[in-house]
Amino acid sequence: MSRFFLESGYTSLNKAKEELCGDRVEATVKGRYTTLVLADGLGSGVKANILSTLSSKILCTMVSENIPMRDCIETLIGSLPVCKVRGVAYSTFSVVHVNDEGVGTLFEFDNPQAIYIHGNKCTDLKREELTILGKKVYRSDLRMEENDVVVLMSDGAIHAGIGMILNFGWERKEIKEYLDRAVKPDMSARCVACLLASACNDLYLDKPGDDTTIAAIKARRPQPVSIMVGPPVDKEKDDFYVAKFMATEGKKVVCGGTSSQIVARYLGKELITKFDFPDKDVPPIGMIEGIDLTTEGVLTLRKLLGYSEKYLDVNDLTPKCFRKQDGASLLADMLFEQATEVTFFVGQSVNVAHQGLPIDTTMKLKLIERLSHNLKKMGKKVTVYYD
Repeated sequence: MSRFFLESGYTSLNKAKEELCGDRVEATVKGRYTTLVLADGLGSGVKANILSTLSSKILCTMVSENIPMRDCIETLIGSLPVCKVRGVAYSTFSVVHVNDEGVGTLFEFDNPQAIYIHGNKCTDLKREELTILGKKVYRSDLRMEENDVVVLMSDGAIHAGIGMILNFGWERKEIKEYLDRAVKPDMSARCVACLLASACNDLYLDKPGDDTTIAAIKARRPQPVSIMVGPPVDKEKDDFYVAKFMATEGKKVVCGGTSSQIVARYLGKELITKFDFPDKDVPPIGMIEGIDLTTEGVLTLRKLLGYSEKYLDVNDLTPKCFRKQDGASLLADMLFEQATEVTFFVGQSVNVAHQGLPIDTTMKLKLIERLSHNLKKMGKKVTVYYD
């Protein structure tokens, strides 16, 4: 059976006037398994944040080690602080534990039932009721196929709009109908989560009455992307450097004018520069036959870094898809939404065109370092070669 890349992402809305979110999401990859946990702590604010943080970390750590769910719940109950008012230590949770063949399990305790998107249509997973320490926990078996998505949510999602736009909140049936209309097959897990969280925020009229978190995990085919940024220090290594870059699998991106000229010469193709400016702050892109995307260097990467910061912000509700046609937006779509693995080929040659400008090799290296860090936080496998 073919192996998938398991991609996860989430977005959270804090309850109005609360600085901390009472929901918490943890994700980890261990061996061939990916574990995703969404925990919702009792109440809101600091107390709920502590409960959900403890719950998510305990469950994520133990489940990723394949410890039986009964033992996980016993440890959880024994670890949570007890509420003095209600006399309970309480945090609801949803846990996905799935391998790179899409086979795994979903456990749910008191969170809204997860939604399974298969064939770009929302369906329900079969659930088995278990009783563990007197608590009802539901188990579902997973057999994910390409582009299938499991959507987890805290109860703030189904409460959205109560007493505002809707009388009884956003019913699960209506959430499924919305996802059927809105979700596209090429959307990332983070994009799906943001899409639903944004709709909940609209129903709350930008003043959430409860902490609301949407988390998603998606099975995708691996999509490697290689990026060449700058020429090598030794000019005589140009051909060797480009040959190594071109030998990689997947999509190819060249950033920088000098790099583009070197690649075009090596391929025996013409470098064509466009002169339109979809974004006035981003230099125009170019075209080389055999290369998927050709952009300017440092200025485009700087813009891309800003996009990556917003993309990772779990409280940012701006769309996680990039439709503009400037170099930074096209590169963001390729790296954030499409890529599962990113390889940088970073040349450390000093660019004579940058003499007298506040741009140097150190700045370029720092940009690559920060971009690599952010891509890893998105769950991408990142490799950087320096020459």
